[in-house]
Amino acid sequence: MAKPVGGKTGAKSRGKTTALVHAKSLMAKSPFIDGHNDLPWVIREKTGPKGDVAGFGLAKQHNDGDTDIPRLRKGMVAGQVFAAFVPSEIPHPGRATLEQLDIIRRIGDTHPDVFHPVLRVADMARARKARKIGMIMSVEGGVGLENSLSPLRIWHAMGARLMTLCHNGTLDWCDSATDTARHDGLTDFGRAVVAELNRLGMIIDCAHVSPKVMHDVLDASTAPIVFSHSNARALCPHPRNVPDDVIDRVPANGGIIMATFISAFLNPAIVTWQEPLRALGLDGYGPKWDAAVKAHEAAHGPCPTAALADVATHIEYIAGRIGPQHLGIGSDFYGGPIMPDGLEDVSRFPNLIAELVRRGWSDRALIGLMGGNFLRVFKSVEGEGLRLRATIAPLIGTIQDYDGPEAAF
Repeated sequence: MAKPVGGKTGAKSRGKTTALVHAKSLMAKSPFIDGHNDLPWVIREKTGPKGDVAGFGLAKQHNDGDTDIPRLRKGMVAGQVFAAFVPSEIPHPGRATLEQLDIIRRIGDTHPDVFHPVLRVADMARARKARKIGMIMSVEGGVGLENSLSPLRIWHAMGARLMTLCHNGTLDWCDSATDTARHDGLTDFGRAVVAELNRLGMIIDCAHVSPKVMHDVLDASTAPIVFSHSNARALCPHPRNVPDDVIDRVPANGGIIMATFISAFLNPAIVTWQEPLRALGLDGYGPKWDAAVKAHEAAHGPCPTAALADVATHIEYIAGRIGPQHLGIGSDFYGGPIMPDGLEDVSRFPNLIAELVRRGWSDRALIGLMGGNFLRVFKSVEGEGLRLRATIAPLIGTIQDYDGPEAAF
């Protein structure tokens, strides 16, 4: 195995203050793009009527959350992927996905002086020139397809440019990393989803899928893929993290792994502490999960924590295997209280870059990590979509057309 370092040029480590100054200088010159944020779900859950963007008040700091405009600006975020997340078991998932995409669009409509929609990779440069935050729409979880390919084109028309294939629950065509596998990977319908995403020029995200699905997608996709918010399973054995045999295939695909801040994906002690909770079969969020965590804390003491340095260590491990050109950042800020010490909200991104500066990372490697690598993937996916749409008709049909009449629908 390669030494777990990335992008070093022999530069001596810097002190904390000097490193932070250098990190901010670098972020001012080159775009920082965060690959995953669940603000739309936070807005949905904390407003009435659900999804009231104007009522949420993004222009002011929300001390009970982690994402708002003042802190995005302080964190020097140039591009933000906002996820249209819907839980795997939500009623009417197709409608819910459209509602979430609508929230993202209305974030931009409500704050046009702050956000610039990114539909093509060139829009990031336009956003930066206008001193706005590029806003990239994603769908987190294919449950909203309701086992039909047509919604993919509707989501794309609404502006979605990335899709996380599933969330915490296994779908009728895709095994989740955190649920019982039922298909040994992707079904034929799942492979059709991959093919249509390639044709549309939408980035495929394998953050939540099982290792077998990761391999299936790497086999099937003709464009680079991403893991928008995942870490290294070798360092922390959470099922959401990426195994070494998958990490090692990413360079041949041209994709990237975007290191995330979720504490349970960073510290093995947290995985051990949470094992009884995962055995309950809960989805990892919501009132039932919160109550279970509270009861577990009462019986077993508080959950262990993680720190900013743990994120940097995961980044260096992955870079040591496949090179810093296959890395990005996907925070997964979700309005929750338990993030690593030093990375409590979106204003703290410069602290992570400063930590890597102190560890001797070169400016070139940091520019790629911050956003250059993501833009390369975006450009490649966009180009492949243009190529495929010139020669291939849209894929149509439902799961029964691909997986047989007995397939669930």
